[in-house]
Amino acid sequence: MGIDDFESPGPGFWQLDRSHFPGGATPIAQELVGPAIEEVYRREWAKNGIPAETLSVRFVNGFWYSRMRPLILADRPSQTSPPFALIWLVSRLHPEFRRREKAAKNFIENSQEKSSEVIAHWHQEGRPALVAKNLDFQEVNLPDLSDSDLARHLHDLILYLRETLDEHFRLHIYDLGPIGRLLVSGSEWGIPSHQLVSLLAGASPSTTKPLRALKEIAEDIEGSGISPSSLEEISSISPEISEKLDAYLRYHGAVLYAGYDIDSPTLLESPEVILATIKASANKEFIDSHKLESHTTKVLENIPDDYRDQFQDLLFQAREAMDLRDDNGPITSEWPLGLLRLGMLEVARRLKKSGQISEMAHVFELTTQELPEMLATTMGPTKEELSERAKLRAEQKKLNPPTTLGKEEIPPPVEALPEHLAQAVTVIQAILTELGLSGHQIEENDREQGLGKELVGVGIGTASYSRIARVAEDAHEALTRLQPGEVLVTRTTSPAYNMVLTLAGGLITEEGGPMCHAAVLSRELNLPAVIGVTGALKTIKDGTLVEVDPENNRVRILDQ
Repeated sequence: MGIDDFESPGPGFWQLDRSHFPGGATPIAQELVGPAIEEVYRREWAKNGIPAETLSVRFVNGFWYSRMRPLILADRPSQTSPPFALIWLVSRLHPEFRRREKAAKNFIENSQEKSSEVIAHWHQEGRPALVAKNLDFQEVNLPDLSDSDLARHLHDLILYLRETLDEHFRLHIYDLGPIGRLLVSGSEWGIPSHQLVSLLAGASPSTTKPLRALKEIAEDIEGSGISPSSLEEISSISPEISEKLDAYLRYHGAVLYAGYDIDSPTLLESPEVILATIKASANKEFIDSHKLESHTTKVLENIPDDYRDQFQDLLFQAREAMDLRDDNGPITSEWPLGLLRLGMLEVARRLKKSGQISEMAHVFELTTQELPEMLATTMGPTKEELSERAKLRAEQKKLNPPTTLGKEEIPPPVEALPEHLAQAVTVIQAILTELGLSGHQIEENDREQGLGKELVGVGIGTASYSRIARVAEDAHEALTRLQPGEVLVTRTTSPAYNMVLTLAGGLITEEGGPMCHAAVLSRELNLPAVIGVTGALKTIKDGTLVEVDPENNRVRILDQ
């Protein structure tokens, strides 16, 4: 198989996902993430009555592909829809389906209590414990460690990451459930999903808390009348400002800011990024709570009287879950992964000095087993082998992968499932719709019209915004070229983009939906955005003047 050949990694229908890993994933990321997802969903779906075995994840040429693995006959997929009568019968007689129906009934009837319990535990025990553990690893003075102690440190950190990634995906079971239930109930009352999702604005203080901290520093700097050109100059303005900056760096400096993979940098490595973001945050505005209350009141007027209390409860639960969803990622994923990256950079310095690697970046071609062994025993791949791995992964990043692999599997009709399994599937479908595939493909001949052509997506906000577009595949690339106020055009965003979106005046993403991270942060920052614009990266050229029109769900190209 050649570098540009994409073969199905197994039976069934596999779909490309570039929201977390855009391509060319490192060996360690592939080792840690895929197995964590499969194990968590296999365990939790059985516990909560989801009628599927798990979500299988495979990396093909460094690209993430996933497949919903059926509960029975998983390796004998069918390209035709099973007969309704057969599904009805099997789902009521098969022992595992019957067990799942009972589990689904129990979970649905107790979902409010269970979600509240998980959210409360996160804030009272889970989060503080993980933050403390992250700080313990962070406070280790890496240069002072012997080679064997550094190898042990990395070994322990990898074991810890397996635990935190397990918790990361487990929590998503409980933070997405309440949101899905709000969407499903709202649709039954005739409330469009985009109106319901908009009511979640302002529900994620963990999303904006780091940005608010930087805004406070920026306001203090403005009050001093000094225009600093480095973080050192910021710290020297006053002890109070220095203390605020130190606190920010303590909890955010080791976090990956440009992606989820360990070959993307942490904030500690990019002081210029922090400086630019502080300056840009001075005039940044956040969600207006009065507007949100007004919007909630208008939606409530359309809810039947008998269901208004139920709606208020569902909305409260969904807003509570929204904050958990956005607080989860940095603590359980991006911070521990950033700590691993910083440890690997210390290994790279030593291996480069000893001549075991040609370039420091080649340390990211090692596996979890090779990393500590190569440092502690000097055994492992040669520097020539690592150079070839790095070359291959660099080529993978440039590939244009197919969106699907294998023959499409037709899912069974939801109506044929028992009551509570059908409810579980309906909630999942509602969540997936709002998270992702909301973009609309424009016709090829429309793309050839030149100026004035429009791209369609999901609008966030009300005010139109026109400015130069800056096209970037990832956050690191964006920050090297994005000027304050420009419109960022990118594939998707993650919490890693929080820093970038402070600089941006508008946002266009090629992937995502009303509930994806890009949409959430755009609402929190009052950032005009159009999400899920299919073909945006190819159609919008870097430097193009564009108009972001969220009220009409459109992007208009004004000047090439």
